[in-house]
Amino acid sequence: MHIGIDASRAAIATRTGIEWYSLQVIRRLVMLDPTDTFTLYSRVPLPVEIPVNPPRVRARVMPFPRLWTHLRLSWELARRSPDVLWVPAHVLPLIHPRRSVVTIHDLGYLRYPEGPAPYLRLSTVWNARVATHIIAVSETTKADLVRELHVSPDRITVVYPGVDERFRPVSDPATLRAMRERYGLTGPYVLYLGTLRPRKNVVRLVEAFAQVSLWLQGDGEKPHLVIAGRKSSYYDQVRAAVTRLGLSDRVIIPGYVSADDVPLLMAGARLFVLPSLYEGFGVPVVEAMACAVPVVCSTTPALAEVAVRAALLVEPTDTAALAQAMHRTLTDESLRRELIAWGLERASRFSWDRCATETLTVLRRAWTT
Repeated sequence: MHIGIDASRAAIATRTGIEWYSLQVIRRLVMLDPTDTFTLYSRVPLPVEIPVNPPRVRARVMPFPRLWTHLRLSWELARRSPDVLWVPAHVLPLIHPRRSVVTIHDLGYLRYPEGPAPYLRLSTVWNARVATHIIAVSETTKADLVRELHVSPDRITVVYPGVDERFRPVSDPATLRAMRERYGLTGPYVLYLGTLRPRKNVVRLVEAFAQVSLWLQGDGEKPHLVIAGRKSSYYDQVRAAVTRLGLSDRVIIPGYVSADDVPLLMAGARLFVLPSLYEGFGVPVVEAMACAVPVVCSTTPALAEVAVRAALLVEPTDTAALAQAMHRTLTDESLRRELIAWGLERASRFSWDRCATETLTVLRRAWTT
């Protein structure tokens, strides 16, 4: 089988969730079966993590200023079409092979419009209509596709993302100490990691942290709150909440964190919190569990699906409940041990190797349809 892959998101230097998903699956997918051949399409050179070994694995780098997917990639596919095309991130090109598979990560823009929401809706409707098959990253995303876009469930396969082997407990104190110095962390800290968007609910997290800080007065060293991730216009609201609540000396907002530092920042945390109003999966929750860090997250369906009993789940609009869950997890050692043990077991179920293998199975099915 000749598989074409839109590898453009994997080639982006400052990667967030979808870019990491693309990179992790592609680098494993091309090594699974030596009888398959691959063409990896990108507008810039591919990262070194992806093994390119002609003639079985070829990189097709095609610089183009605008509308790369619908113009340049479409033109390439019209001239030389693979047996099946896989797009790891939402958008099929206008011209594509008859057998095409697309991964849809979430439909959050339908409930929380931001940025190019009309384009995202139009492109997702287009994908749902013309793709041979759809990969959803969770049962929650599959249910959303069926309910919101009326996609037949028979055309959707759930393939869970994985957790990278770099996310594990760190026992070397010198490594953690060097990371803490880089970020100005002098004591314990609570961590949030993710792009700053309204649906991530970070303002309520700041408000809950303010309450936790009051409860911890006199109980030894109070933790900092680290809000890490790419900034957006929502950052102004988060910063305003920090200032309003008098937390400027307790909250650290480093912005985008390098790939090398993310596992260390996660492993060094006393608690990881993801209070999102909506998620398609929630990879940072699994990464925190793999690092033996207890997790508090919201009851939004995807996070409840991913965490099961391995995290404390709270209603995301209930700031008081969020504060109480954070306080319990910071102070109750028996609960902490339980969450860490359950989290390590739960994280072991998510593997990028398995994700790649199941993705290849979907591509083979699409090829023979």
